[in-house]
Parts: sequence; C-alpha cells; structure tokens
Amino acid sequence: MKVLIVFAHPEPHSLNGALLKVAVTELERLGHEVQVSDLYAQGWKSEVDRADFPSLGEGERLKPAAASKQAFEAGTLTRDVKAEIEKLLWADVLILQFPLWWFSMPAILKGWVDRVFAYGFAYGVGEHSDKRWGDRYGDGTLKGKRAMLVVTAGGWEEHYSPRGVNGPIDDLLFPINHGILYYPGYEVLPPFVVYRVDRLDDAGFEAIAEGLRERMRSLATAEPIPYRRQNGGDYLIPSMQLRAGLEGPGASGFALHLDRAGGRRQDGKPHPLGSSPHHAGSGSPVADDGDFSE
Repeated sequence: MKVLIVFAHPEPHSLNGALLKVAVTELERLGHEVQVSDLYAQGWKSEVDRADFPSLGEGERLKPAAASKQAFEAGTLTRDVKAEIEKLLWADVLILQFPLWWFSMPAILKGWVDRVFAYGFAYGVGEHSDKRWGDRYGDGTLKGKRAMLVVTAGGWEEHYSPRGVNGPIDDLLFPINHGILYYPGYEVLPPFVVYRVDRLDDAGFEAIAEGLRERMRSLATAEPIPYRRQNGGDYLIPSMQLRAGLEGPGASGFALHLDRAGGRRQDGKPHPLGSSPHHAGSGSPVADDGDFSE
C-alpha cells in the first residue's frame, strides 16, 4: 500500500516524533511505500488568503469557496497545495498525526485541510438532485481510500470517557473523522489515541509503540467506523435528516450517524468504534505533548 502521514507537531524529539518513527519503520518493514508531510518542517502556511489565488484580479473581492473552485478547475492552485493534493491521490491510506490541543487539531493542520481540501476536489462534487445531494459522506473523490487519526492527549482516558469532564473522545474527534475524512469519501478507521502522555516512562512507551505497530499491520483489514452513507437511503433529501426509526435505542447526537445494525462484522459483533487507549505510567517523563485543555 501507499501511505501518507501528515504530521503536525513542532518538536521532532517529542513523543509524537518518536511515534512517527515507529509508524514509518513498521510500514516500510511491511513493504509499504510511505510519504510524510511534516507541516512544521515544511513551514506550511496555515491561513487561506489572497496569496492562495494568484489569478484573482486586483481589487476583486475574495470569496474563498468560489476562488478555490476557480483555481482548482483552472489548475492555478499554489505549488504547495498542488503537491499535497497529488500525495492524497497517490496514497491508499491517509494518517493524520497530531497532539490534541484545545480539544482539536493544531492550527497548522487545520490550515492544511482548509487549503488542500479544495472546492471541486474534496467538496462541491457530484450531482445535486431530489435523489442525490452531491458526492459526500461515503462518496467523493477519495472514496475507496482509508484514513485514520493518531492522537496524543495529556488527560487521562477517564477524562475523555462518556461521563468524563472533557466529553467522550469519539465525540471530540467526530468533526475530524466524519466531517473532514468521511466527507470526501474515506473509509475512516478507529483512531489510535494515547493518553497521559506527559508522564510516560520507557516501559509505557514500548507498550504504546507496539500498539501502534499493530495498528499499522492492520491498516488494510481493520473495520472502519460504520458511518451512514449520505446517499444510501438513510437520509431524507434535501433536508438531510435521518429517517425516523433508523436510530438505535437511546441514540442521539453524533451516534445517530452510526449504522450499528447494518454495519456489523462477519462475527456478528458491533464495529469497534473508539480509540486504542493507553495509560502512561508515573515514571520520569519522556516527552511533554500535553493537551492545552488540561
């Protein structure tokens, strides 16, 4: 397989940097081709502005979506954006790796999404009719490819549990998994999440590293999160409301968009939605990748 890792951490010698090396080494050992977009090392420009659209006329009002569409269709997107789009088209699997900062991804990674997921490429594709509302949420340019998150957090796993003060980790990551990755067609694998990373000893790191190696070994076979396809009949068009009666008992919020009944594995068990949790020990710190939410 061809794997693209988009890496968003400012310190190469951080825990994230060590985990990146673990993932790349294991993937290459397995014979996969790997590319890494190290956003901080590349000096990635985060903000969308007029510089992204050199063909925009002087004095012409910048309308980001319209400008993105025009630039993509005309082939005038900037060189850095074009290079990342080519990597996405090349890759069979996309991995976004980042520390959880203020309950989300670092600004540099959000800026990568804002600029690279261009109109006509990642959104705004497909027909709009009374039967189909564009190619998105299970369809789209990147359909047939897989994606997953590798995330580090300073808080305890319990803090990110259904009754935890920070909210469930699957809910916090839903806007990324569903709204950024599933939207243009990726099959989204359950995230690999590491907790309590600011107090991690060598033994704890090795356990986490082995867990990440296992996830790299199962990239092609792991069951994706069973999100509902927008155009698969579960949603009313054009209101995009879930049809009554399809939700599971007590389901609400983000859980409504999981097809738990129709998305069971061959062994009859539900898909493994959620993280691959790891508890760091209380030994000497290896790296401080703590989230700003703590």
